[in-house]
Amino acid sequence: MNQIFTVTSLMNIAAFGLIIIGLLAIFTQRNIFKLIIGLNLADVGVNIFLVNAGYIDGGTAPIFTDGIRSAQIMTDPVPQALVLTAIVIGFGITALALGLTIRLFEKYHTLDVKEMRGLKW
Repeated sequence: MNQIFTVTSLMNIAAFGLIIIGLLAIFTQRNIFKLIIGLNLADVGVNIFLVNAGYIDGGTAPIFTDGIRSAQIMTDPVPQALVLTAIVIGFGITALALGLTIRLFEKYHTLDVKEMRGLKW
């Protein structure tokens, strides 16, 4: 069967879509919570792209057994390990950003970046 879009290409389109939406939110929003959401959307898009980069259509788990002796039909485990690390780092960054957001709201009583007079760019 001749398919126009495969699962891999659809996942790449979804990943780049999330990255673009996240970057647009980062560059256009003034609310700190919306900036954090945009950062997380871009992070998820990059993670999806990295997992998809290591995918092999019809590939097996990267475990050598008696029946499987060739590494050519195995999916690459390195992108999966990188994404697991990136998820933990992204969670830490999000927690730190939300903590800083709470402190900024306590000090300035607003979440709008433009209204925070004490910050200098």
